[in-house]
Formats: sequence, structure tokens, C-alpha cells
Amino acid sequence: MSAVVLALLAGAVAGLALGGMGGGGSVLAVPALIHLLGFSPMEATTASLVIVAITTATSLYAHGRDGNVRWRPGLLFAGAGLLPAVAGGLLATRLPEVLLTAAFSVLAAVAAVGMLRARDNAPPAGDPSALRAAGAGAGLGAVTGLLGVGGGFLGVPALVRVVGLPIRAAVGTSLLVISLTSTASLAARGGTLAGLDWSVVGPFTAAAVLGAWDGRRLAARVSGRTVRRVFGVALLAVAALMLVDALVMR
Repeated sequence: MSAVVLALLAGAVAGLALGGMGGGGSVLAVPALIHLLGFSPMEATTASLVIVAITTATSLYAHGRDGNVRWRPGLLFAGAGLLPAVAGGLLATRLPEVLLTAAFSVLAAVAAVGMLRARDNAPPAGDPSALRAAGAGAGLGAVTGLLGVGGGFLGVPALVRVVGLPIRAAVGTSLLVISLTSTASLAARGGTLAGLDWSVVGPFTAAAVLGAWDGRRLAARVSGRTVRRVFGVALLAVAALMLVDALVMR
């Protein structure tokens, strides 16, 4: 199967995750770019940021129109993470790839367990605390820059459990956060963009954009609890795959 066809298929799956669950696109894209398309871990994480930044920006409008974006906590969350995202991106270029891969797998597993164990209790009434939103956003920004992920696979659980948003609002708001922090992270990795294989990244991105729209429509037809469970199981599978990859790289 040609690289372009594989890129289209993988991009569609990543887009479905982003559109339907507000995250998971990059945590699925990175393994696909490495294992299916032959990218190095550094190339894969940089390409993933490009794909996710464009895909989330194009799908954010639809989620906002549906009333699923909480702009104030989302901007606080994202704004607090911009500088940490840049710092994390600069640090990532100086760390061993095996360490980045192992950290990626551990964080994916932690986020998966958090989503699977989350309860369906109603979130706190009123606006979320600005301090909580900013603190969680700063931590997420650092992880985004360091590991080259959009952050939705951690952002959605944080928006649900720390900020107190219901799952559907967390999904939409996560897209706002991802779009801004991914762009900031790319600014720190600008020197690595020229080395990407754009004949693969381009089709991957286009398929992800289209998949995100389908994912949004699909998510509207199922319960938030189902979305959370699917998200958690997918993350556990990816975490296991990446951990094995890290052990092989040693």
C-alpha cells in the first residue's frame, strides 16, 4: 500500500478522534507516522503538530456554533500554556528520542485511566476558577511542546475534572486550546519543518480535516459517557504500543 493511501487512512482516523472527542488526534497520529509511514520520532511529533493545528482550527467553528466551546476558560487555559509550550518545544530538541517516547506512553496511560474512571456527576455550577484553568493550562502547554502532541488527550480530562466542564463542552473547548498551543509549539520547532515529507503530511492533514467533521456529527449521536469510554480504551492501546516501542529503542 502506498504511503499516500496510508496517510489518507491514518489521517481520517485521527480526524475522527479530534472531531468526536476533542483530542486523541495527535496521540494516534504520532504512532501512525512512525510505524506506518517511517518518520523518526522527532519528525512524527513535528508533523503531528502541523496536522493537529490545522485540523482543530477548521473544526473549532462548528463546535462553537453548536454551543460547545467555553471561550473564557478555554482562552485562560490556552493562554497560560503558550510560553510553557514554546519552552517544551525547545527542550524536546535536546532530549533522547527514547525518553520522549516513554514519557508519551506514560502520559497517555494516565489520561486513559482518568477518563475511564471519571464519574458522570454534574460539574460545579457557575464559571470555572480562573486559577485552576490557568494552572492546568500551563502544565498542558509544557507537555504539548515537549511531546509534540496537541494536548487534547490530556486537555479533555483536565477540562472535565479540573475545570469542571461537562464532557461535550470539554470536547469543544479542547479544540480551542489545542489550536493555540500547537501553533505555539510549532514556533519552537520551526527549524524542523523543512525536513518533513510534505507529500505525506499534506494528504494526512486533508483527510484529518474531513474526518474531524464526521467525528463531530458522530459524537452528537452518542452519549458523553460512551465518548469518554471509547477515548479511554483507544488511549490505553496507544500507550501500550508506544511503551513497547520505547523498550525496543533502548
